[in-house]
Order: sequence, then structure tokens, then C-alpha cells
Amino acid sequence: MDLRQLRCAVTAAEEMHFGRAAARLEMLPAALGRAIRQLEDALGVALFERTTRSVSVTPEGARILREAHQLLEEADAAETRWRRLGRKGGKLLRLGAMDSAASGLVPVLLADLARLCPDIRVQLTEDRSIRLIPRLLAGSLDLALVRPGLRPFHRRLRAEFLLYETPILMLPAAHPLAAKAAVRVSDLTETPMIVPDRRSRPHSHDLVLGLFTAAGVSPKIIQNADEKQTMLNMVAAGIGGAIAPRWWSNIAPAGVTICDIELTALPGTHRLPLYAAWPRDIRDETRDRVIDVLQNGLKRYAQNA
Repeated sequence: MDLRQLRCAVTAAEEMHFGRAAARLEMLPAALGRAIRQLEDALGVALFERTTRSVSVTPEGARILREAHQLLEEADAAETRWRRLGRKGGKLLRLGAMDSAASGLVPVLLADLARLCPDIRVQLTEDRSIRLIPRLLAGSLDLALVRPGLRPFHRRLRAEFLLYETPILMLPAAHPLAAKAAVRVSDLTETPMIVPDRRSRPHSHDLVLGLFTAAGVSPKIIQNADEKQTMLNMVAAGIGGAIAPRWWSNIAPAGVTICDIELTALPGTHRLPLYAAWPRDIRDETRDRVIDVLQNGLKRYAQNA
């Protein structure tokens, strides 16, 4: 039994719906269900009665979850006290960054921190937003550069918009359109496309489909993928093209050609939002100094996004 499992069960009881509870915790429903089953197995007690249509709390589960809720409140309060105590002697920032921000924004930010705040040491974790946000909630990260999920940010987090990333087109080097500096989306109707999985990359997935819809054409989707390196390697292998954040161009392997997308003819804004998020109720002078450096450099950071 651990606090993560307890938090999953308490949230499910509050929402009375596993899907809504998973969205609130910024995790996949399967992962939430697995955590609750592991908790039930560890305790030897069924917390929920599940049918195909509804979820209800068992009498034993109601008692356990009331105590679990109190325990989580006490743990959160203790974490805040301990974190404040631990930070008195050190200036470590545990920074999480989604992949495009890790390749495009973080190197410049780290250079600025080395110049402006040389006493701050950064411990970087690169992952997808859907995995970084639970780490913020669990207290294992102090600050994260993420995209919002399908629902608003959790109420325990504070999030501030930073900038938009523009999309680029990645094509196999031998593709007929690879010689062009800029490509119209309407020219991609016969190009097999590798599209991000919506569960793990909702903004990127919706951006790709939105671009095709705005151009009045349908994409020829050949593969869904959720890992960036998988998508890049598929493009390099000649399987198809992909639309991705511009900062991915920094890590494109050999065999991938980067083209701009002609967006001027398309209505609306077709860009990817990037936010800074951190625990709302935790005071952290080191984190606040890093946020100040980040905000002061935004105009320069956004030039290449």
C-alpha cells in the first residue's frame, strides 16, 4: 500500500467514476484501475462494487476511504513542512519537462540559470505531460513544463501559460515533397501519416487532425504512436510523414527532412500551448527564482518555438 494508491481510491470515490477520477489525476484510466486493484489486494478488502454501468463504494470501503482522506491531508501538510525544512540547506530544483520543451527550451533556460543563478542546481526529468503532472501532485517534482490535459489543471496546481510552439512537417528524405522549404497540408493527402496517440498527446493529436480539417482534406493515417523517438524513427525508416512541434527538429535523426507548413492560408491558430505548472500551496524560493528567469526570457525563448 502506498499514498499514490490511496489517492487514486479516494479520488475515484469522490468522482464515483473511474474515467473522471483518472482525468482529474492526469493519468490513464487503466493505470488508476490497476492502482486501486493493487490496494484492494494488499488490504484484502473490496473498496468498490463495479458493474458495467456504475461504481459504488462498499461499506468497508467507505470507512477505509474516510480514514484515507484524512491520512492524505496529513501527508500533504507534512510534505509541505518537510520540503520547506529540507530547502533551507540546499538550492535544488527538480524540473520536469515534456520532450519538445526538454530539447528546445530547457537548454537555453539552463544556460540562463548558470549565468544568473549559479547557486541553483537543476535535476531534470524528461517525460510526457500525462506522466509529469502526477509527479507534481505526488511531490517528486517542483516545477514542470507541460501541456494541459483534456481537462483543466488539477486544483492543487498553479499553471501559467508560457508560449505556443508552431508545428513542422517531418518527411522521409526520399519523399517527393522533401525538397520543398514549405508544404501545404492539402499536398499531403497521398502521404501516409504517423499521428500521435490522443490519450497521451491530446494537443498534438488534435492539432494534426485540425490542420487537415482546416485544409478541407482527410489525412491518410497509417500509424498511431505515443513515443517521440518511435515517431522519428518511423519517419526516418520511410514509413510515413509526421507533424510535430518545431523543437523536435533539434533531435531528428538522419533520414528525416524538416519542412515548414504553410499556415497562412488556414483559418484559426494552429499551435501547441506550453505551460509552467507547480504545486499551488508549497512555498519555494528556489522555484520562484527559476520561474522569474523563465518569464523574463520568454520573448527570446519563443523566437525559435
